[in-house]
This record gives sequence, structure tokens and C-alpha cells, in this order.
Amino acid sequence: MAMPNWLQQLKDRIFRKEEGGDLPVRDWVSTSAGQPTRIQGFDATLVWVTVALLALGLLMVYSASIAMPDNPRFANYQPTHFLTRHIVSIAIAMTAGLVTVQIPVSFWERTAPWIFVAALLLLVIVLIPHIGKGVNGARRWLPLGVMNFQPSELAKVAIAMYAASYMMRKMDVKENFFRAVWPMAVALAVVGVLLLAEPDMGAFMVIAAIAMGILFLGGVNGRMFFLIVLVLVGAFVLMITFSDFRRERIFAYLNPWDDKYAAGKAYQLTHSLIALGRGEWFGQGLGSSVEKLHYLPEAHTDFLLAVIGEELGFVGVALVIVAFFWLSRRLFHIGRQAIALDRVFAGLYAQGIGIWMGGQAFINMGVNLGALPTKGLTLPLMSFGGSAILMNCVALAVALRVDIENRQMMRGGRA
Repeated sequence: MAMPNWLQQLKDRIFRKEEGGDLPVRDWVSTSAGQPTRIQGFDATLVWVTVALLALGLLMVYSASIAMPDNPRFANYQPTHFLTRHIVSIAIAMTAGLVTVQIPVSFWERTAPWIFVAALLLLVIVLIPHIGKGVNGARRWLPLGVMNFQPSELAKVAIAMYAASYMMRKMDVKENFFRAVWPMAVALAVVGVLLLAEPDMGAFMVIAAIAMGILFLGGVNGRMFFLIVLVLVGAFVLMITFSDFRRERIFAYLNPWDDKYAAGKAYQLTHSLIALGRGEWFGQGLGSSVEKLHYLPEAHTDFLLAVIGEELGFVGVALVIVAFFWLSRRLFHIGRQAIALDRVFAGLYAQGIGIWMGGQAFINMGVNLGALPTKGLTLPLMSFGGSAILMNCVALAVALRVDIENRQMMRGGRA
């Protein structure tokens, strides 16, 4: 069956835009001789990988938190307290995702600056005494009854949308440093000041990575990009230099088994390494972790991967790594398709979410494995945390909508 003229013209146009000519049209268009063109409505594999990570996260959060009522701090909690809350969080997040995927990407493109402003306002509000909720010296949460909402999670989605919108509007001046980069640098600096006031340096690192990645992918001059990277690295070095707390963390990371740090700043790291070492190849078995029995703090949040390693072994950790690698690669794939179809905002946004998921997972895994200094970052889609799960699902739902609209355009329709 002959290929329709409109499809042939569109394919020719796309392949002219691609340097390598390998735009993955073959993933979802069948053009075999004698076979009708068949296009699926959405990326089912992306959905199932997301659901699988949520399900494994739910199982491991239950395993990591079931013994917490034995701790006097949680004596009034039921063994299923964190499991129940996590189930509620996942239900809310999946409902929000189902609603979000119905909204056209054009809506997010129009409202991106306003969403960014709303995120900034929430980052300010959370710092107000008696409004923002403080835990362990950090003021990061807004109590909403059903969950404690963390504005920094919204800021990650907001910066991806704002940076994508910004680069689309600045395409004609992206070679001019001050006109193309300075306003975005100011916006990132404001976010950084607010996050460091909480303090939440981990979230700022992720947000900076998202913004810088989108600037680079949007075509900012390479020399300008590396200049910005040097400025950011210098800023992080200064923050560490002038902060005794952060400096001690770096020293503890470099020598975690030193008596000075093993029972202090490196306590979490050493017990995380012990948990991963106990897991060996196939783990001690589901529910058989010893480190979760009040030895490893925050086992159900920041150090969930250590419990996975102890109970499911190297095989379990490897599967999680592969899943996040595939998820990040697929999001970049979707973004590349959108950009080839002249949908710059949609493409840069999807790739920004890929940077978020892959980058935050990489940092969390690096911390658990002792490859990176300890930071308070959760494992996306898996760790306990209602607002994190909610914004992860919303962000992925928008990316899924980008993919759906890509497919609609390849059918000759409108996004």
C-alpha cells in the first residue's frame, strides 16, 4: 500500500531536521509492505514502567517501615501507618496524573510563567513561621491535612516548564549571553536563595541541573553554557566552604569509617553500605533486612535503595537502575520526537523531566552507594513522600501527553 503524500512529506521534513536521520518513527509507525499503517494511542511501556516502580516502592516502603513503631518516637503508630499513607499518596498522584494527561500541552505552554510564579510564592510562604512545617531543623512543608506538601517538588516541575518556555521565546537571541541567559540566571538565583533558606540544597541541585540541561538542549552557545556551569560550581564550592555543617558532611563522605564520623555525620552512609554489603547477589529475602530495625535512619525515604539492596540484593538494585535508565532515555526520546515536529516547548519540557528523573535517581543511588556526599533527596516514584510522588506523576503525565500529541500529529491531526 502506497504511503500517503502527507505522511511522506512529514517524514522527509523530520529526517531533514535530524542530523543522524534516525528519528525513532519506527517505534510506533508500521510501514511494512502490504500492511496498513498502525499507530498506538499512547506509550503503554512508559506507563507500565512507572506503575512497576510505584508498586515496588510501595512494597519496599512497607518493608522498611513495618518495624518503626518499636521506636519510642513512633510508639503511637500502627505497623501499617506509613503503608496506608503511601497508598493514599499513590492514589492521589495517579488520579492527578489521569486528569493531567487530558490537558493539552498548549495549556502548560501558556501558563508556564504563572506556574513558576506560583511555585516561588509557595517557596516564600513555607518560610513563614506558623505556616510552614519544620522537621529536624528544616522548614520545607505546608500541612494540607491529607499530606504535607513540599513546594520544592512543585518548583522542579515549574522550572522545567519555565525553562522550556523561556528557551522557546529566546530562540532568536540564544547566541547573546546577556539577552539569552541573564534573566534565566536571575530566576534560578531567586529559587536558590529560597531553597537554601529552608535549607534544601539537594532540591536546588536538581532544579539547577534541570534548568542548565534545558538551556544546553535549547541551543545556548557552548562557551556560554560552560561559563554558567563554572559559576554554579563556584557557588556550590563557596556554600560548602562557608558552611561548617556542609563541610563536615564532605569530610565524613571522604572518610566515613573514621571514628570521628562513623557514629555522627557518616552514620547513615556506613549503615547504608553495611545493608548493601549484606545483600550480596540475591539479597537476604523480602522483609529480612536488619539495618531497617532502627540502625539505618530514614530507611523508608532517602535510603530506601539500601533496604532494596539488603533484601533483594544486587539483582534488585540493578533492576531499579535499569528501570530509571530506560525511563530517562524514553523521556529524551519523546522530547526529540516533539522537537523534530517543531514543538520546541513540549520537546524541551520532556527532556527536562528526563533530566529530573535520571538526575535525582542518580544522586540518590550515589548517596546510598557512597559515591556521592549525603543529600536529602528521595528516590523518584519509590520513596515515601506524598508531594514527591504527586509531582512525579503529574510531570510524567504531561510528558505522556506530549507523546500522545506527537502521535496525533504523525497521523496528520493536530496536537
